[in-house]
Amino acid sequence: MTLVIHPPVEAARLDKIVAAAGDLNVVNAAGEAEALAALPRSTAFFGKITPPLLAAAPNLRWVQSPTASLEHYVFPELVAHPCILTNMRGLFSDVIADQVMGYVICFARNIHRYIRQQMAARWQPVGGETERVSFATGPGVVNAIDRAHWHLGDCTLGIVGLGAIGSEVARRAGAFHMRVLAIDPVQTQAPEGIASVWKPEQLPDLLAASDFVVIAAPHTPQTERLFRRPQFQQMKRTAYLINIGRGAIVDLADLIAALDAKEIAGAGLDVFETEPLPPEHPLWKQENAILTPHVAGYSPRIAERHLGVLLDNLRRFRAGETLQNVVNKAMWF
Repeated sequence: MTLVIHPPVEAARLDKIVAAAGDLNVVNAAGEAEALAALPRSTAFFGKITPPLLAAAPNLRWVQSPTASLEHYVFPELVAHPCILTNMRGLFSDVIADQVMGYVICFARNIHRYIRQQMAARWQPVGGETERVSFATGPGVVNAIDRAHWHLGDCTLGIVGLGAIGSEVARRAGAFHMRVLAIDPVQTQAPEGIASVWKPEQLPDLLAASDFVVIAAPHTPQTERLFRRPQFQQMKRTAYLINIGRGAIVDLADLIAALDAKEIAGAGLDVFETEPLPPEHPLWKQENAILTPHVAGYSPRIAERHLGVLLDNLRRFRAGETLQNVVNKAMWF
């Protein structure tokens, strides 16, 4: 039995893969020709599989994707093939969930606006007196309700996609005593700390109820351009959109229109339809947007986790055990 790796990995990682492979022969193919030559006798593959490579592997039983997202990985022949496909989901969940809460806190406390004011040496509470309502609490006592700075325990966070990342976002939101709602095509039971899990057709209900809407879904045929103008209009005008899922899920032209029309309060985006986001794109000038360059998954822990998934699945494959992160190829996740 043979494991083919293509593109090749560096020596340090290869040594660990060879050690974990045991009696499984490992071919670290430097080029496509070497991979094609080795694939007829291979049972396992790690790397970027293509239609020509798959066609050359009649005995292939397992393909390990080096990525978590699969929109640029799957193709019809792979979907139809009997091999098991596994991916790298779960590596980034806590890291990305941390970034989501960073956006949430920034919007709730207006930190993004205060940073911009700091650059201008301007001391001015966001909202000022225009967003304050006075009320008497006793003889001669007047307090103010601050409409500009939110108490997270009073807020609802809606999650679109309750996979590994969405579940971690829910856990962190729970630590802030937020009410958490979610929609998911697979999950049917509400895990502890989540008020409700609904089916995708109930997206309008989630949008209407949420102060923060977090997209944690993968790019699939069902989620592509899922968020357009009608979806923004179903949100609260005071609500914020956060996308750490995939850029193709949000139509940016419609998002700009919704922001300009004040149909939603703002957006935190780490992923975009086009990356890098062109410098002339109007999103750059939106004061109620926080833009980050697809870095939500960055962490010094990712490389070791990535290798760990591969080595664990290698051990499982050799032992005939169930692999982790098995993908429904037809659904792309």
